[in-house]
Amino acid sequence: MKFELPALPYALNALEPTMSARTLEFHWGKHEAAYINNLNALIEGTPLENDTLEEIVRKADGAIFNNAAQAWNHIFFFFQLAPNAQHEPGGLLRAAIDRDFGSFEAFREAFSKAGATLFGSGWAWLSVDADGRLAVTQGPNAQNPMRNGAIPLLTADVWEHAYYLDYQNRRPDYLAAFWNLVDWKVIEKRYEDTL
Repeated sequence: MKFELPALPYALNALEPTMSARTLEFHWGKHEAAYINNLNALIEGTPLENDTLEEIVRKADGAIFNNAAQAWNHIFFFFQLAPNAQHEPGGLLRAAIDRDFGSFEAFREAFSKAGATLFGSGWAWLSVDADGRLAVTQGPNAQNPMRNGAIPLLTADVWEHAYYLDYQNRRPDYLAAFWNLVDWKVIEKRYEDTL
């Protein structure tokens, strides 16, 4: 299977001022495109060449895993953002957040802390664990909770290329602004699909 860079559901400048068009040009147009192109070259002629991206993330190692996971993580990340996002969850997801974190504010604090305190590059995640509970985790490099049997719902990219053009070395400022773009309708749907 040959993977292609999907079209974003919004214009490159649609997330401004939180995330600039220049950041999207590099982050999506260069970094994500490179992960996909590298992955296609790496899996050609291997037993993985007809697998889905999720299947490759779950079972590959080394360079194939790194490129597959980064490709998947970035698609997951960018397709949860919207210029006119619903800023708080509702319904079943809100009830689960209140149950597992005590409040939406406590969840946001835990998630932002996971992203801000990760040493080096990587990802912060909200996932559903094997027991059906919500959990916030962090992981370096191309880490993905699917490798541990969890189902991802929300992620924040904390590689420097995600924020450096707009926020320089101020990762906590980037994470504070990130909440302006999270479309909770998307996250609610992801959660409901796990039930």
